[in-house]
Amino acid sequence: MNYLRVASPLHATRAAVGCAYCGALILVAVVYDNPVVLAAVVLVVLCAAAAAGVSREVGRAARLAVPLALIFAAINPLVSHNGLTVIARLGDLPLVGHTDVTVENAVYGGVIGLRVLAICLACALYVAAVDPDEVLDLFRRVGFRSALTAALATRMFPVLARDARRLADAQRCRPGGSASRLALLRAVTAGALDRAVDVAATLELRGYGTGAARTAGLRQPWSRHDIAFTAAAALIAGATIAARVGGALPFHAYPRLSLPLGAGTAALCAGLLICALAPFVDRRGIVT
Repeated sequence: MNYLRVASPLHATRAAVGCAYCGALILVAVVYDNPVVLAAVVLVVLCAAAAAGVSREVGRAARLAVPLALIFAAINPLVSHNGLTVIARLGDLPLVGHTDVTVENAVYGGVIGLRVLAICLACALYVAAVDPDEVLDLFRRVGFRSALTAALATRMFPVLARDARRLADAQRCRPGGSASRLALLRAVTAGALDRAVDVAATLELRGYGTGAARTAGLRQPWSRHDIAFTAAAALIAGATIAARVGGALPFHAYPRLSLPLGAGTAALCAGLLICALAPFVDRRGIVT
């Protein structure tokens, strides 16, 4: 899946705000084991994707995330030996030994699957709704050479690997046996330096770095969408951390399943839904 530019409040925000919003949703999924809260995160992400106009892209990611979540859910009952309520005795299995499937490890496997699904969908929302060029530019402001260096390194590494294979193949065809690895490394290093000089010359001709100081001083004012999504991310993260530190919404799978469902769980899920979707109500000034 790729970034899709559509007219939505989330797309209208700057990259840092979009990252914070999606990161807050991921934080909830990472911090909590409560399956009700995790299901609420999945629902929130799906509703946010629909409000942002990227439900099709997130749906494509769900086609991969759902089988992955089911795999995690199925693995835990086989490898975990915790829990008291046995529902199936599978005997001795290869690699895992004596296996008893219990209600507790089956439920906790489902919790792990829900967490994987929630994180994957939140990451898919980030990919579809946050401009990757703006994210790259965001890191460029901190160290404008670092982002390009990382991008070039990831692009050049396969090229250097192919050079090494071709040189090794060529040396094996020579009479008298192949050359040493030191000679091969020396040849690849020389080729890498030559490529680096060519890339540097190309970037210099394209004016890279000449406008870094000038563009760094240009700061766009914060829009109402930036403020709304920043407030939503702060409220979600703050409520999540406060509830976790305060010991609210306890969930225990072992040794016996304990899932209290009360007003606190309903309040957190409702607050998460309201805070996450409220910024999408204001659609004024949205352009593609």
